[in-house]
Amino acid sequence: MENSYKYFKRDISWLSFNYRVLLEAEDDALPVYERIKFLSIYSSNLEEFYEIRVAEHRGVIMKKNYTEESGAEAEETLTEITNEVNRQQREYYRIFSEKVLPELNRQNIYLYQGSEPEPFHEEFIHNFFNEEVFPFLSPVMIQAGDIRTFIRDRRLYLVIRMIKKSKRKPEGEVAPEYHYALMKIPYAKVPRFIELPQHEGKFYIMFIDDIIRANLANIFPGYIIDSCYSIKISRDADIYLEDEKGNIVESIRKKVKKRKIGALSRFMYDRAMPNDFLAFVCEAFGITEDDLVVGGRYLNLQDLAKFPNPRGKELEQQVPAPMRIPYLDEKGSVFRAVKRRDIMLHFPYQSFDYLIRFLMEAAFDPKVDEIKITQYRVAENSAVINTLVSAAQNGKKVTVFVELKARFDEENNMSTAERMEQAGIRIIYSIPGLKVHAKVAVIIRKDSEDGNKRRDFAYLSTGNFNEKTARVYSDMALLTCNGEIINDINKVFAVLEGKLAEPTFHHLLVARFNMVPELIRMIHREIEHVKEGRRGRIVLKMNGLHDQNMINELYRASESGVEIDLIVRGICCLVPGQPYSANIRVTRIVDMFLEHSRIWYFYNDGAENLYLTSADWMRRNLNRRIETAFPILVPEIKQEVIDILEIQLRDNVKACQIDEQLRNNFKRDDAPVKVRSQLAIYEYLKNKTSTE
Repeated sequence: MENSYKYFKRDISWLSFNYRVLLEAEDDALPVYERIKFLSIYSSNLEEFYEIRVAEHRGVIMKKNYTEESGAEAEETLTEITNEVNRQQREYYRIFSEKVLPELNRQNIYLYQGSEPEPFHEEFIHNFFNEEVFPFLSPVMIQAGDIRTFIRDRRLYLVIRMIKKSKRKPEGEVAPEYHYALMKIPYAKVPRFIELPQHEGKFYIMFIDDIIRANLANIFPGYIIDSCYSIKISRDADIYLEDEKGNIVESIRKKVKKRKIGALSRFMYDRAMPNDFLAFVCEAFGITEDDLVVGGRYLNLQDLAKFPNPRGKELEQQVPAPMRIPYLDEKGSVFRAVKRRDIMLHFPYQSFDYLIRFLMEAAFDPKVDEIKITQYRVAENSAVINTLVSAAQNGKKVTVFVELKARFDEENNMSTAERMEQAGIRIIYSIPGLKVHAKVAVIIRKDSEDGNKRRDFAYLSTGNFNEKTARVYSDMALLTCNGEIINDINKVFAVLEGKLAEPTFHHLLVARFNMVPELIRMIHREIEHVKEGRRGRIVLKMNGLHDQNMINELYRASESGVEIDLIVRGICCLVPGQPYSANIRVTRIVDMFLEHSRIWYFYNDGAENLYLTSADWMRRNLNRRIETAFPILVPEIKQEVIDILEIQLRDNVKACQIDEQLRNNFKRDDAPVKVRSQLAIYEYLKNKTSTE
């Protein structure tokens, strides 16, 4: 049967996920600014998709990238991507114009869209343009074949077609002689959206693009404006670092700079642009038909994240405030609290301050000798980094493993690493050919009762040490002083420091060492239980499922009768609804928080094994990264996480079931009780906290 197993294409599956993001913008039950936020997220996601994934396929065709994919397969995938993206773009603009804008109008908020400004706004628009915009414009004439202008990625441009003013029209001229210009929107100098003066209780907003369009005659006084359209491009933004030699910091710094001139991966244009206009632009900038992606009048709509809200919070999603944990607050000392029992933290439902407090306590505790921590993505001006700097300044030995290859965070990671080095922190940089994605920290501390003994503390998480994303990413973290787990963490750091090549782990599952063999062993154990007439049950929550070997293991478990629930937010290459996947259900949840925690549950004949982890089942995570999965050993905490998994599986508001066509089918059933899992989890944790 195995030879007939099917798999979704990774990138087509990802587009299914991004379409699910777009569906949030269509949900009439959500406040209008929450829907606008999801339009922005959809656009931002798609931008990165073209910069990385589409660019990789193009590199295969141009023989610049060497992967398992053939040129013909890359061509086929790109065609599928273009067809699906064009379909989604039509949906995007339909939702924007037919759903979101009418709702804004109902709230007395009006967005000018291509229409002439009302007379009462003309003077403001004219003055605003002259004072705030005109000084920053640099129009360039386009001369195909003579001059090639460089177009920056992630920037919005206007292309203008004009006819030169002439007192006398040449005899016999049939078609006008067109002239073309290119103009970059000065995004760093003016906001994308301009709030105009209120009028009769109504609020008016205008795209900066349209303010410029309304004043084109002032920019080109010697021409008659024929038409004007938006364009933008995306470039290859990936950084290929396989076996870097020498100074990896300098190597990455150079490659980050080259992002700006990466190969073209998308040319997006207004669908209203006439064919002859488009043909001229393509010729002038060397654009091929394969580069073309259809857009609307307004591009770069990730800018909607900054869409002005003159009405305030009533039109926004009210996100529950992070909860305090009375047990930790009462104890005062995090160390004292964790010595008594392990503590599970749930972000963003609970406050991220407890991690900052944990590190700050370590920085000032005289019994603490050393802090070791991994850094993958941290916030700019990070409070986490500030506490580590304080620890070093207080004489603690601090070691930070910095992953420089965290995509789009390379520059922030380099600058924070330099700052930490200046403070005396020992920095260990990226391992060539590997990414370190594990989220762990360990505090080496003398025990207060006996100065010769150690009582170390650890923090293990599914998410980054990042206070900014912790407000919107749903993650879990464990605070523990379990000596056996900490012994395993110390071995992970010994591997990172190059002190240990072949570690043996007793509790942690660590990618490239024991993670995959142990996962396969636990799947096979469920199969054996079913064969013996007992129940087999697996629940896996993750962000991506791509590794075909692991998918095959799940297919075989399904064929054997093991019940499998997958909660996969993003890429899922496993195909449900097939004879060999009949016992597998795939759920996707998209809501106000980004589902980010990874949880692996194996029933084990009632003994229940539960792991939290930083790892998805992507080939890169399991084979080319250092990842950790940590067991939940305390029964009360284990039950808490299992309860949360069950809440998510009962979601019938924001959960979709993925079918064999990659469709997002909402689980909105006729059940009398509506379960929106993120709100239900908040209430569950709130009730637990109040009864402790």
